[in-house]
Amino acid sequence: MSMAKSAKLKSTAERRRRPRKRAEQQRALETRGAILDAAIAEFAERGFEGASIRAIADRLGLQHPLITYHYRSKDILWRAAAEHAFAQIRAGWDTLAPENSDLPPLARLREEYATLFRYTVAFPEFHRFMRQEAFTNNPRLNWVAETVVTPLLGRLIPQIIAAQKQGLLPSVDPILFHYMMVSLTATLSEFGPEMQATSGLSAENAEVVEAYWRLVDATVFGKDAREMPVRIKEAGKR
Repeated sequence: MSMAKSAKLKSTAERRRRPRKRAEQQRALETRGAILDAAIAEFAERGFEGASIRAIADRLGLQHPLITYHYRSKDILWRAAAEHAFAQIRAGWDTLAPENSDLPPLARLREEYATLFRYTVAFPEFHRFMRQEAFTNNPRLNWVAETVVTPLLGRLIPQIIAAQKQGLLPSVDPILFHYMMVSLTATLSEFGPEMQATSGLSAENAEVVEAYWRLVDATVFGKDAREMPVRIKEAGKR
């Protein structure tokens, strides 16, 4: 066989392998995403100490070794799950209110907190996942505060201060405003079952979701930020 023909055959085989390799990489990404979503749900329900990698595998119908192949320990899995959740929130921010955007501070904040709200409606386990760690001062809470939350605050706090200087938000410590907004975004995920028991309203109903955020929007951001449409209708869909 000539060298030219051999090189051509090698090139053809390589081209055939590439789509297969990309498909395998995509499947691996999807598997890791499913593992991390299931981990958030398990940690949210049982806490770090009560959760187990075997129970997370059972949620997905996977073999236990497949999870430990990707995440060697429960602690590594917890940290990866936290990063996974906040990365999705940050991706939403970068799409709707990128840092180089010409949106005014209040309009950007409106989009960013609406994004957090949409995520918590789609994944109510997220706030429960975080709340489990807030009960005690433990290494995971300190790690997530330093590694994940503080960089996000570095984005939000200057916007809050800028909106305050414009007289559009109350003059309080901006961190208080932030955690008030976190509480408001968590209301349906935290009190949804109680609300349904007392009123029959379901936090999974898209109309209820939209009505709730319109209330928050009008109460906190008012007419000053309302020129920018907030896409909330998909929030009730999982």
